[in-house]
Amino acid sequence: MKIKTIAFDADDTLWVNEPYFREAEEKFASLLEDYLPAHSTLKELYKQELENLPVYGYGIKGFMLSMIETAMEITSNNLPDQMVPSIIQIGRDMLAKPVELLPGVEEVLQNLNGDYRIVLATKGDLLDQERKLNKSGLESHFHHIEIMSEKKTNDFQKLIKHLDIAPEEFLMVGNSLKSDILPVLDLGGNAIHIPFHITWVHERIEHEVEHPNFRKAEKISEVENLLAELNQ
Repeated sequence: MKIKTIAFDADDTLWVNEPYFREAEEKFASLLEDYLPAHSTLKELYKQELENLPVYGYGIKGFMLSMIETAMEITSNNLPDQMVPSIIQIGRDMLAKPVELLPGVEEVLQNLNGDYRIVLATKGDLLDQERKLNKSGLESHFHHIEIMSEKKTNDFQKLIKHLDIAPEEFLMVGNSLKSDILPVLDLGGNAIHIPFHITWVHERIEHEVEHPNFRKAEKISEVENLLAELNQ
């Protein structure tokens, strides 16, 4: 077999994540409904998140700080009493969410273990990703766990070097074309895209992906069959 190592993204590939952010955004917008319509508040929030990514990185804690800074901007630094505690509570509620595995995840990991080296390759806040992994019950399936601050070509290059394999022996499975798929294909690796029904706008791309090492699946249970194609 050509492929020796399979890396899986975590959020919205193995378990539910993005819907919790959409729910939190709705709660945040409702706190500021006396100042701006919801769509305008969310536009300002997204703008603030992008500005903060180089400083705070990805994850719920950075999202909380972005909400607070957005509220300060919208209210001209005149926040009503209890708004900051309310925003912090939105974030705390997100951190307390249960980890809901997507259908077929555990079965696929069990089936692939033994034939392949299985890796978790995700990005975000270290503590929160470790919390979700622990709650998921999936940790024992992984030979290696990589929690990245970013998922760009250079980040995957370092991971592949650490795993001591050639790019063509590496397969990445994930829901984000921008973060999981394109950087790996650029290195000559293999990639399977499993779209999730909600995608953060920052992770979207507008063009179709065409590459001999690329496959698209509707659900994770299709990975095993697509592996056979990629190994030919």
